[in-house]
Amino acid sequence: MVRLLDNESLERSSVVANRAMNRERGLTGSNGYGRELGIDVVDLITDRLARGGEPFHWLDLCCGTGTALLECARLVDDPGLRITGVDLVDFFAGPPHAGVEFVTGPVESFVPRRSFDLVTCVHGLHYVGDKLGVLARAASWLTADGVLVANLDLAAVVSAEGRPWGRRLTGPLRAAGFDYDSRRRRVRCVGRRQVDLPFHYLGADDQAGPNYTGQPAVNSHYADATRPVG
Repeated sequence: MVRLLDNESLERSSVVANRAMNRERGLTGSNGYGRELGIDVVDLITDRLARGGEPFHWLDLCCGTGTALLECARLVDDPGLRITGVDLVDFFAGPPHAGVEFVTGPVESFVPRRSFDLVTCVHGLHYVGDKLGVLARAASWLTADGVLVANLDLAAVVSAEGRPWGRRLTGPLRAAGFDYDSRRRRVRCVGRRQVDLPFHYLGADDQAGPNYTGQPAVNSHYADATRPVG
């Protein structure tokens, strides 16, 4: 039987603490945010700022060292850009840049003080326990026309017995307003929404082994919330 970890135990896992996936990732290039997310972050930000009036707030979950965030701040170089990076490990790159803040802690317990025009998570959900819970919460943090995009491996969202939910999951995701690209393993939604997915989080397995990226990752176990647990 698989031993499922709660959030506190998962945070101490060597698989999670030693995340190599997103440590030094840059904004551009063959391994950059643009390629992984399918959006040009700088173009999106500059287009919105050019409309004038309001600042642009970007939240990056599981940001690693934050190299891409600092790169973006330097490229855009606009006082209207505000960037927040959240990561479990306090190992952020420097020197700091005006308009960029880093928060150390698990994304599952992060509580924002504002809404965001862009929320991203580049390969970070692979190491999160309640992946669906994080997506649901992040969708509620968007502005009315904000964009959420993240890498999500549905093979790592499994039943209590360890079987991937597959189509049983994609239907509720789409009904909740998420688009899922199965080929690129990417999930996206536009506009703030309250999400209530019919799955009950049971715990995480940090011994699931490598996922499609080749890196050891975490499987997240869920029960059908429409049925009694146990």
